[in-house]
Amino acid sequence: MQTENLRELHKKEDNVIDGGGSEELRRENREIHERRRIGNRKLKLLVLLILFVALIVSGIVFFISSRRSYKSYKVVSSVDTAFDSDSEYLEFAGNLLKYSPAGVSYINQSGETVWTAGVNMNSPIAEISGGYAVVADKGGNSVAVYNVDGEVTSETMPYKICDVDISSSGAFVVVLESDSANYTSMYSRVGDKIYEIKTSIKNSGYPVDVTLSDDGQKLFTSYLYLSGVTPKINLTAYNFGDVGQNENADRMVGGYSFEEEMIPKVEFVSNDTVAAFADSEIIIYAMKEKPSEKVRIPYETNILSIFYGKDYVGIIEKNASVVLTGTATDSKRKASDSVYRMKVYDFSGNERFSYDFDMDYERVIASDKEIIISGGSAIDIVSMNGRSRFIYNFSAPVRNIIPTSGRNKYIITFDDRTETIKLSKKEEE
Repeated sequence: MQTENLRELHKKEDNVIDGGGSEELRRENREIHERRRIGNRKLKLLVLLILFVALIVSGIVFFISSRRSYKSYKVVSSVDTAFDSDSEYLEFAGNLLKYSPAGVSYINQSGETVWTAGVNMNSPIAEISGGYAVVADKGGNSVAVYNVDGEVTSETMPYKICDVDISSSGAFVVVLESDSANYTSMYSRVGDKIYEIKTSIKNSGYPVDVTLSDDGQKLFTSYLYLSGVTPKINLTAYNFGDVGQNENADRMVGGYSFEEEMIPKVEFVSNDTVAAFADSEIIIYAMKEKPSEKVRIPYETNILSIFYGKDYVGIIEKNASVVLTGTATDSKRKASDSVYRMKVYDFSGNERFSYDFDMDYERVIASDKEIIISGGSAIDIVSMNGRSRFIYNFSAPVRNIIPTSGRNKYIITFDDRTETIKLSKKEEE
């Protein structure tokens, strides 16, 4: 009898425990459970509907914004600054990172310097990922990591620095060169050494470029090896996660060799995608754990510039069909005969768009939503559908321009001031 009661107690019907009470109590329990289940389902559907509507609205806003062209701008803020020809500028957490042989500064959207850290470097190089930046003295021994609050760590390397990169977690990698060997060393954001790969110059060659994935787990390198008179490029992939640990002791999970072809730039354009920029093509590798070649994008002419975003790669080339005797304002010159042509591809090798322009540009600034061409006092902002959003000639040379986290806002550095501007459809008085 007792065993039967226990069995009866643990019986479940629709997740309602039957304690042997009255039929009316059991019915009320089932009704309460059903109302809760229906309520939870409605709540989930409501949340999904809100997210779906927000996604649609965001897409519509982005689509309209990307197709909208602007004629002028208004100055949101302006600060007197002195342009330093030794300084370089990078977009950093929606603001500016300025670095030079004398120091590193973080500048907000109002043009105000939030903090400055002194350094002593002859040839500073810098890389940024998320909220972290690494600055190193190429050919020297100093390297430092920063976030939006200032310096996180600074280290002195035992050999001269060839290259550096950083992940969005703050882990960074430094390539060092001694007389007979190279060292690829990975550190945590506070400077603790995580791993070191030693290669000999005799067997592996000279480091050309290195790139670290966003999560800091994967590494991809380009090395130049001279075999007699024939140059050779070796691309090598490493995995510092479980897959690499199980593969072999040096964590190498793949490699590729190229003869008589230079590959000066490799980049994790996303956490699982690597772009290798060769002198005749772009090679896209998928690398979730191990690398595999995905597609090759050949160049038709000599490339002047390369750039990339989180879901695209791009090039700027000299337009092969241009009539060099013409000018940009020549009435006999066709629109397709512009001096330069920009081409943008997705990671499957499909051309997303091409864009012809005549500006004698000096730099290309690529973000996830647009590409900025800048030269002299002129800028041209091109959206990801291949349309120009804003073409403008300022009254003074533009030393640098970056998009901010604000909608249609940009930080522009001139010789004597730094301005934050916002694009406008109307001509300003």
